[in-house]
Amino acid sequence: MLGTVIHAPFDVRFEELDRPAIVEPTDAIIRLSATCVCGSDLWTYRGINEITHPAPMGHEYVGVVEEVGSAVTNVRPGQFVIGSFFASDNTCDICRAGYQTGCVHRAPVRGAQAEYLRVPLADGTLVATPEVPDDEIVPDLLAASDVLGTGWFGATAAQVGPGKTVVVVGDGAVGLLAVLASAQLGAERIIAMSRHEQRQKLALEFGATDIVAERGDEGVAAVKELTNGLGAHSVIEAVGTQQSMTQAIDSTRPGGHVGFVGVAHGVEIPGDQLFYKLVHLHGGPAPVRQFLPDLITRIMNRDINPGKVFDLTLPLSGVAEGYAAMDERRAIKALLQP
Repeated sequence: MLGTVIHAPFDVRFEELDRPAIVEPTDAIIRLSATCVCGSDLWTYRGINEITHPAPMGHEYVGVVEEVGSAVTNVRPGQFVIGSFFASDNTCDICRAGYQTGCVHRAPVRGAQAEYLRVPLADGTLVATPEVPDDEIVPDLLAASDVLGTGWFGATAAQVGPGKTVVVVGDGAVGLLAVLASAQLGAERIIAMSRHEQRQKLALEFGATDIVAERGDEGVAAVKELTNGLGAHSVIEAVGTQQSMTQAIDSTRPGGHVGFVGVAHGVEIPGDQLFYKLVHLHGGPAPVRQFLPDLITRIMNRDINPGKVFDLTLPLSGVAEGYAAMDERRAIKALLQP
């Protein structure tokens, strides 16, 4: 089969790979219907994450089950399924508490930017749709595999709810879908921090009530001005840099909640800042599996259209252009069709 391999910074190739096979009796093999490039893939693409050897890329996926191991009982060949970037058994104590990315048996799912994918722990990881979906909503379901579930976790970690004012720091796919999640969860006011017109428009479409274009201290001051000098009840950090985390904490009122879901790189929080801010911090790798059944239902009912974050569609063979377009901010998120 053909799939995506990164060899060095900015060197993504579409090349021949071994087709995956069942290794463990709990595995499933999926024929991908759609996949995509994630903003977190850019950390590797830019060489910020060290590349020591050629590595398959991709962790967002939807598709049709081709084969299952002998121990798999929850999914079967022919079903259309969605999974997330960590495989989990969905039965351990941590999974049952809703934190499947902390599963005691968790395993990363990698190599999804390809024609076929092996998914470990298939019974706990994959969720089947009631029927094979129409092509038009496949992008929406693909978004649920990571960026929608991650934005949703950011919103729940930030305790978003009715009557709350929410700030979203970050206007990538996760940040934009955190806006959508906040609207779905009943937030009264949603402030999207974005400097890019196209992304501002999509944030407003997803439910943002205000746009703040400033960053850093100026951005915090703008949020304070919109919140009677107090800051927001709920802030979602969806970038993963020192500036974004500081901006998120400083935009939160005392007693408020920060949900951080940006993959952290070089982030440090001084103890005195944390002590005197009086804010709650909760986040990390999103337990997407917790939210998948609800998100699938909302999508199948056409209640939400998260696939609008895909503003570039390419054949899978054009994956290198998908990376370049996202790196250069010519695209929010690139959809790849095998």
